[in-house]
Amino acid sequence: MIWGAEPLVFDRDGLDWPNREASAFVETRGVRWHVQRMGKGPELFMIHGTGASTHSWAALIPMLAKCFDVVAPDLPGHGFTQVRRAPDLSLPGMARAAGALLKALDFAPKVVVGHSAGAAILARLCLDGAIAPALFVSLNGAFLPFEGAAYYLFPSIAKLLFLNPLAPRVFAWAADRRAVENLLRGTGSRIDRRGVDFYARLLGNPAHVAGAIGMMANWDLSSFARELPSLKPRIMLVVGGEDKAVPPGDAAAFAKKVPGASVETIHHAGHLAHEEKPEEVADLILQEAVACGVIAAPKPAAHRRGKPPHDPLIKTS
Repeated sequence: MIWGAEPLVFDRDGLDWPNREASAFVETRGVRWHVQRMGKGPELFMIHGTGASTHSWAALIPMLAKCFDVVAPDLPGHGFTQVRRAPDLSLPGMARAAGALLKALDFAPKVVVGHSAGAAILARLCLDGAIAPALFVSLNGAFLPFEGAAYYLFPSIAKLLFLNPLAPRVFAWAADRRAVENLLRGTGSRIDRRGVDFYARLLGNPAHVAGAIGMMANWDLSSFARELPSLKPRIMLVVGGEDKAVPPGDAAAFAKKVPGASVETIHHAGHLAHEEKPEEVADLILQEAVACGVIAAPKPAAHRRGKPPHDPLIKTS
């Protein structure tokens, strides 16, 4: 593994990073975390998916920060979070690392939001008793194992790449803008040019690619899926109707396993629905937070000079 490869450097590669003014670095054992924190109100914790970073929340964080104290890190081996030794990139290992970060920040989230594999990490934290949020929001969550031959082949291929020290460099060299754009389209998503550029920057860095491959190689959801019915928070599963990475039907299968879980579909959006349609995703999160009592409902606005009423920002309770 090439943990010696030069990681992304914030003062060089992050000069135009989304929400840069909210960035800080936090030390835990073996990890120097890049964390973005913004807003005031009840605590909300966000975890991105495999191969992404805090840039994935570029539009969503400011919207949620109007009502919440939001914390969003880059996962170990991703983005600007640096590891001093090869980290445990398994699901339990990533959950333990995230739990250590929350302890260092003295942060007890009332709401958690996870995209893809990030949702699985948050579920593991809940199942382990490390967090006890009132609301759990999954964005195209990757909770269930691959089906059929992919169950055996995909992790095996990822493990072979993980063990090959040249693989991350080869992937990084091949990650030009067109290749990255095609990769993102393969997830069913259409994001803007700036978003594609950030993914190209990440996937052009061997250390970041090594972190992504390492997660895929060490991911085992077979036993984890059997524990899902034990989840305690109110759960909302938000899915992109055109997601080609995690089948939208997986959310319905999850909801059958977990009593009370609800499913909301963002139409004409793929695996990166929160980047494609952040306003719709933010509205769903805020509405669900009101429904479970984490934040107060907005007060009705009066008509002004015949104009339609304008809803004020939701106030925190």
